[in-house]
Amino acid sequence: MASVTATKTPEPAECWRDHRRVSPLARKILTVNLAALIILVGGAMVLGRYQDRMIQTGLAALHTEARIFAGALGEGAVAGAGDALHLDADLARRMVRRLVEPTEARTRLYDAAGQLVADSQQPPAGAEAAREVAREVEDEEDKAQLPPPSRWLLHDLERLYSVLAGSYPRRDELPVFEDDEAAAPAGRAPELTQALAGEDGASPRTTRGGALLLTAAMPVRHGERVVGALLLTESGAGIEAAVQSVRVDILHGFGVALLVTVLLSLYLASTIVGPVRRLALAADRVRRDHGRHREIPDFTARGDEIGDLSLALREMTAALWTRMDAIERFAADVAHEIKNPLSSLRSAVETVARLKDPEKQRPLMAIIEDDVKRLDRLISDIAGASRLDAELSRAEAEPVDLRAMLGMLVEIHAATGAEGPEAVRLVADLAEGADLTVAGVEGRLVQVFQNLIANALSFSPPGGTVRLAAHRDGPMVEVGIADQGAGIPEGKLEAIFDRFYTERPAGEKFGTHSGLGLSISKQIVDAHHGTIAAANRSDGAGAVFTVRLPVRW
Repeated sequence: MASVTATKTPEPAECWRDHRRVSPLARKILTVNLAALIILVGGAMVLGRYQDRMIQTGLAALHTEARIFAGALGEGAVAGAGDALHLDADLARRMVRRLVEPTEARTRLYDAAGQLVADSQQPPAGAEAAREVAREVEDEEDKAQLPPPSRWLLHDLERLYSVLAGSYPRRDELPVFEDDEAAAPAGRAPELTQALAGEDGASPRTTRGGALLLTAAMPVRHGERVVGALLLTESGAGIEAAVQSVRVDILHGFGVALLVTVLLSLYLASTIVGPVRRLALAADRVRRDHGRHREIPDFTARGDEIGDLSLALREMTAALWTRMDAIERFAADVAHEIKNPLSSLRSAVETVARLKDPEKQRPLMAIIEDDVKRLDRLISDIAGASRLDAELSRAEAEPVDLRAMLGMLVEIHAATGAEGPEAVRLVADLAEGADLTVAGVEGRLVQVFQNLIANALSFSPPGGTVRLAAHRDGPMVEVGIADQGAGIPEGKLEAIFDRFYTERPAGEKFGTHSGLGLSISKQIVDAHHGTIAAANRSDGAGAVFTVRLPVRW
């Protein structure tokens, strides 16, 4: 038993377009808008210069504090005289504790030999120490009664902040502050060594744990003599907290801007993607359906590029159906026109086959010859008409001087036309000094005026005159071809431009014209964005064809 393999029928384009969850165009709009916002906020989150300025401000303040403390200690905590000048340890400790109470900096005082004399973080002794401990206990109880700080930042945002905070300034580029009191003076902080040598300074440092630390060192002088050194260190947590606060404000603004950006992007995408998708689906349906009930949505009321696209697609669809109708009519007309000579030819051939008398066969053979020539002329004219649209669509418009063209046609007629009193004359009345240059395809415009002149000559009586008149009318050039014939029958002024329509002078041999000349002329003029019209002369002495062509497209 043969096995049957089931294959999945591919979905048409309309199906997969309808089932797209997110439009690629909407994704691009959202991505571009979000990328610009993220880059802007990311740059603002760095805050490198802001943090640098805060560090410099903190160092300046700490340096000022060190200068004040050192001046006070140099005047109030010195004992002895002469070469025996030295820091009074007990008095220095009390002064250090009093001086640092309003500050958050850790203050350490060293004597001239580099030995630690006082440290603001060491607990005091005796009754004062008990009071200090009691105050610390009260502070701890008050802190315990305070509600725990709320964690309003998510863990990921905190991690992001930590990365940013550790990037500016680069912590790995700052020297580590040495905080080993057991080390010899030369092995401790270089700031202390400089202060003992009489130099002051302030600089940022990091702890061994990587935290930011501000340091300032100041020599303690009594007169001109250095009796000790003061070292102030302050945590950079306040600076980091200030920078963090600014970053949090930026993040809050970013959240609002992000929401607004997403909503506006979605709105913008819906106003663009939705109509474009509807236009694409409608065009796809028009392509696949055989009927004409499908219409392109009308968005012209929008007044934007989507509306222009909608109008262009609607006009293109209408032009497509018009062209298809014209092709169908042309095919039907061709079939009808070819059928007539073929029927006559078949009848003549069948009759010739039955006749044996050469004299009777001779007129039938003449009919067969005329029908073959007529078929050849029809096929040639039909082939030319069918190629006309394609040639005009490929051709490039160039300046064409109608004055020179019409003058040349008059000269050709004078050189090749019949002579004598019964010859039809062709005269031109071209406006002197007027610019009769138009934009077009010169070969096809020559064909138009040759057809109209030949038509006018054929209808003019012997000895008559065909007049060409051309003048400038604003942005158009108007050319008139007037004959002296019988005129055009009433009600046929538009029909004469139909394919295969013939209205020939009496006595002219039937079938010498295919009826495509005026139709082709109108097709060429329409392709040049001009107009062609026929009318009878006001004096009743013939017909006049008027061609209007634009100076430029």
